[in-house]
Amino acid sequence: MTVRDATRADLTTIVAIYNAAIPGRMATADTAPVSPQSRQVWFEEHDPARRPLWVACVERSVVGWLSFQSFYGRPAYQATAEISVYVAPGQRRGGIGRALLGRAVEAAPGLGLKTLVGFVFGHNAPSLRLFRGFGFQRWALLPGRCHVPPRGTRRPWRGAADPSRQAQWLEPGGRREVSGRPDGRLVRPGQEAPHRAG
Repeated sequence: MTVRDATRADLTTIVAIYNAAIPGRMATADTAPVSPQSRQVWFEEHDPARRPLWVACVERSVVGWLSFQSFYGRPAYQATAEISVYVAPGQRRGGIGRALLGRAVEAAPGLGLKTLVGFVFGHNAPSLRLFRGFGFQRWALLPGRCHVPPRGTRRPWRGAADPSRQAQWLEPGGRREVSGRPDGRLVRPGQEAPHRAG
């Protein structure tokens, strides 16, 4: 497997891999396929020197990708990036996601990044294991924020949020354990939980 910067010619495959994750309701809050045209601005926002978009290739075929995206869009967060990782259905559980995320953690300092964050559905056990394997910790739960249709349906879902479908805000830390507080927040020992204000 090789990893390289994505080119415009890869966008159709990147989108196809992303769209393949939508029906499983495990990795994305999109509920309908997206088009390569709709992702062109997103693609252009990536910069190999600051916010790369990488593709993993096996025998010259793109089988996965990882993107760095600016976090929260404000200058004070310029040393923080959100990580997204997607792997083609036939290639999952083959170490591709692990290779991509490992490379991202190693490359972060050279990209001017001090913090990487990921947003993962609470029921996405494979992704949670992947991130925790690199020392990421759970910093927050966002219960009831994401309303996705039940698996196998195409209609908009208007029911109550499934509590297992809560996003988890993860970031790497020196220790893998976090301590709980009576109010339910999770923090690193000796630190306050991060506060996201407007």
